[in-house]
Amino acid sequence: MTVVETTLNGRRARVEVEPNQLLIDLLREDLGLTSVKQSCEVQVCGSCTVLLDGDPVSSCCLLAADIEGRRVETLEGMLGTPLHDRLAASFLRHAAVQCGFCTAGMILTAKALAGRGDLDLSDESVLREAMSGNLCRCTGYQSILEALTEVFAEGLER
Repeated sequence: MTVVETTLNGRRARVEVEPNQLLIDLLREDLGLTSVKQSCEVQVCGSCTVLLDGDPVSSCCLLAADIEGRRVETLEGMLGTPLHDRLAASFLRHAAVQCGFCTAGMILTAKALAGRGDLDLSDESVLREAMSGNLCRCTGYQSILEALTEVFAEGLER
């Protein structure tokens, strides 16, 4: 076992991890953060997306030991924030949620986009490209793009 110190959802955390333990297993099984979903296990679907130092990463292929000294955020850490509430309401308004399996990854990726000052988030082609790492099997993508466009069109503090 190795002790890892990290900031998890805004709080300092000290956790013991196995040398070969994946981040997704640490988050879901050991820490009970179930917004992180396991699906493809090969960095394709986005269901296991977390933010690592503000950037979206696939937790299914990242060793838990690699979060030493870094910031990790799951959807649980974003709950109740103005951005989360705006995104969640917009996803509901636009029927961009059905089964919900991909939603946490979508919202975390959108949060990472909101923090980028180098992208034109009013451009649908930019949003399509930026969200391309998140697969949705239920809604298709138009409703998701409409929900994101609505939130980003309202303006965000970067």
